[in-house]
Amino acid sequence: MRKKVCTPHGSLSLPYYFPVATDGAVRAIAPWELESFGFQGILANTYHLYLRPGIEIIKKAGGLHQWMGWKGVILTDSGGYQVFSLGLGKKKPLIKIKEKGIEFYSHLDGSKHFFTPEKVIQIQLDLKSDIIMPLDVCPPGKSSKAKAEWAAEKTLQWLKIAKNYFEKQTKKLGGKGKKKPLLFAIIQGGTFLDLREKFAKETIKLDFDGYAIGGLAVGEEKRKMWQVVKLMDRILPKNKPRYLMGVGEPKDFVKAVSLGIDMVDCVLPTRLARHGIAYQIIKKRNLEIKNLDLRKSWAKNKLEIIDKNCTCPACQNGLTISYLSHLIRKGEILGHRLLSLHNLAAIRKINEEIGS
Repeated sequence: MRKKVCTPHGSLSLPYYFPVATDGAVRAIAPWELESFGFQGILANTYHLYLRPGIEIIKKAGGLHQWMGWKGVILTDSGGYQVFSLGLGKKKPLIKIKEKGIEFYSHLDGSKHFFTPEKVIQIQLDLKSDIIMPLDVCPPGKSSKAKAEWAAEKTLQWLKIAKNYFEKQTKKLGGKGKKKPLLFAIIQGGTFLDLREKFAKETIKLDFDGYAIGGLAVGEEKRKMWQVVKLMDRILPKNKPRYLMGVGEPKDFVKAVSLGIDMVDCVLPTRLARHGIAYQIIKKRNLEIKNLDLRKSWAKNKLEIIDKNCTCPACQNGLTISYLSHLIRKGEILGHRLLSLHNLAAIRKINEEIGS
């Protein structure tokens, strides 16, 4: 029997791949379309929703589920990664890490903000998230060991603060007929196995509802990423969900699950679609529809559909590769939508196959 994660808005059958709805929507895809493919949960981003439209608007709507019309599970990222990725790399850094939190300037209008471990938890409680992620420090993939250790230490320090605040705020929840949201921990440590082991063991002592492996797929070599995942499989509790953050190529999803990972998330299915790339699951490759030379290759396979076993609208209705290529080349939004639906259907099919 498949493992499940139970939340206030239903359960997730594991393993599970989260489509990413950064701003409250999976790009160009309606919530009911996601439901039709069998998706049970999505991921939204605290940082982006906090800046626009603002948490008060969503709170007044009754929470993120009501505001966006989604009935299933919502995992909200803490926004820590976005604070760093959007704030570093500038001539003048837009962030300052302080003892109690992170000071940053909005990438939208330059306004100044301050995230603390407590504030990030409260924002997600106001959103009525089902799975809450705490504030962490996410260093670049090729950081020195000293920087990786400092980031992991600060993350652990903030985890303790976040958990105490979460427990106080949710004390009244979880009574008869109610379920508390889940709080996951994030483990940092770069690609340094001794740091990962040290901070994983310290984090496990805090007894979270699930454990996320953060700070990977951020520029490090892939073989080092898998070394960390293998180590975490040996250390993390078997009876609690393991979440590999931000890793979502189909082959990486399959490998992650084989190494004990229960959950992943990634923007790639819809991002690749917008660049004219479709997953071909049967052939185990990506088809670059946008770059096809239709005239030279017309007689070969361009009057075929992408995947005869796919349940997406394009494949089910016999829309050919040549037609989809034409839509993408013309910048027609229908092409982006159809490829996005196709890639999501492909991911869902993989998800069902490895979970069966």
